[in-house]
Amino acid sequence: MNLAAWSDLPALRSPAATLARGRRLAERGQHRRAFRLFARAGRAGLAEAEFRLGRCYLEGTGVPASRRDGARWITRAAEQGHAEAQTLLATLALHGIGTDPQAATAGLAANQTAGALFAANRRAEEPDFVTALRWASRGAEAGNVEAQAVLGYVLAAGPEPIRDEVQSRRWYKAAAEAGSPRGALGHALGLAREATTPGQQAEVAQWLRRAADADVPTGLFLLGLMYEKALLGPADPQAAAVLYRRAAEKGHGAGQARWGLALLEGRGVRADPQGGETWLRKAALAGDPEAAALVGDLYAKGGSLPPNYAEAALWFRRAADGGHKAAARALGMLYLTGAGVPPDRAEAAHWLRQSAAAGDSTAQVSLGNLLLSGGHDSDDALLTRTWFEQAAASGDLVAAFNFGVCLAEGVGVERDDAKALEWLRRAADGVVNAQYWYGRMLLEGRGTEPDPAAARVWIARAAEVGMPEAEVALGELLLNGRGGSPNHAEALIWFERAAGRGHVGAMFATGAMLGGGHDVPPDRAAAQRWFRAAAEAGHGHAQMMLGRYLARGLVAPPDPREARVWLERAIAAGLAEAEADLAALPVPAS
Repeated sequence: MNLAAWSDLPALRSPAATLARGRRLAERGQHRRAFRLFARAGRAGLAEAEFRLGRCYLEGTGVPASRRDGARWITRAAEQGHAEAQTLLATLALHGIGTDPQAATAGLAANQTAGALFAANRRAEEPDFVTALRWASRGAEAGNVEAQAVLGYVLAAGPEPIRDEVQSRRWYKAAAEAGSPRGALGHALGLAREATTPGQQAEVAQWLRRAADADVPTGLFLLGLMYEKALLGPADPQAAAVLYRRAAEKGHGAGQARWGLALLEGRGVRADPQGGETWLRKAALAGDPEAAALVGDLYAKGGSLPPNYAEAALWFRRAADGGHKAAARALGMLYLTGAGVPPDRAEAAHWLRQSAAAGDSTAQVSLGNLLLSGGHDSDDALLTRTWFEQAAASGDLVAAFNFGVCLAEGVGVERDDAKALEWLRRAADGVVNAQYWYGRMLLEGRGTEPDPAAARVWIARAAEVGMPEAEVALGELLLNGRGGSPNHAEALIWFERAAGRGHVGAMFATGAMLGGGHDVPPDRAAAQRWFRAAAEAGHGHAQMMLGRYLARGLVAPPDPREARVWLERAIAAGLAEAEADLAALPVPAS
């Protein structure tokens, strides 16, 4: 027998001496020999030895790792009242490592619990709060401060049947006052819910500092947030950046996102866009929705390079899948416009609906506009109307306009022209589309007696800021003299403005006025150009007029071949009157 083996013999005299010898060997890094001694003491029923033996199996120190064996020994120690073992079992249950909710509620024997918590090659599952509550309660009552912190968390974050805010705060406070950094964090979070005065916020910061001083990542992050948001006096971006960096280096997702943003924008630190994007990507890939949304914004906005909407869509989707409402709205808009993804109204509606349901008011408006412009089901219509009505009642003029349109069109509510007119009038003080809609309602006498004069005033307001539909409507009023004196020259000006913005109907109207018969100098060459522009955009009457101009040679020598093409298109568009023009053309040579 060698000297090393002889040195272990005194330890055999008692389990306590064996354990002590094993601890000294473990401290010197001699884990294999330490394991053998822990095993001897553990088999003798010493709780501390059982706990250390279980840790050896769990961590693979001095012996091949085995969750099953580790759990068996840890549970034996916990059942004997070993508080650290009880705390460890509670923590593992919270991480969802091999939990069995049904077995946990039944209260398994030690070896069964071990198998449930640490079954070999078993994937992590949902947190088992029931098992965590069982073990954390025993450890906390025994005075273990970390068990008290874990119990505080279980009672605060667990399912409703076991949640107890009062007891949660009691245990967090006990753990914090006993020196637990995680207890300090939990106690700070409890205080923060009611902190409204500078003194209360200072107390929150005091406990967060204790957690931050112990490098608890969430404590670092939250204390940084308090400095950034000026909750401890003037904003201190430098102090916030230091804390964000420390949280980021500890793997805290939100800390990585804030540190990345600080680098990106130079908040409290020298700007480093490349480094900032790296940290944001790291946080996004680790599952932080806010970071993914920020990366999506970077690609959508571009910068030194053109925007990359396809890449932006990937990151927005990642963030939206994580519940980020602004990212869901951005993704919906990409699908609506076809930027970086194929245009898809249904997909756009899906993401806008998700964002709107999460409370994003901009998404609610965008979804409402999308639904108003196309088909919608009754549930969407009802929900959209509700959003608009709530926002309109709070003074949102855009929402007031949309609610007015819902009432005017019967979307999600029975059509009510009088009430629609009321909401459109409110919105008309600041929304161009509302000015146009209100003017049209007055012109048509919907919800009130027709008032062409007032209608012309409101439509003119919308036209003056460049709304093409309003420009065309104002041109028509000036042409036919409704709501005031006719003025063909001014009507032509408004038609030309709208035509220049691509309004096809305005192109035709401009051509018709320049073609003669109105109180403006005729210009058939210009008229033919506008007819052609409208005809090429699919306007049936413009196709017929262009065919006539070409057939009769009103601008250039007759061109019956091209005239035939346009007249046939006009007939295909449903204009039977073009058939006579087509019949009058010479028969083409065979």
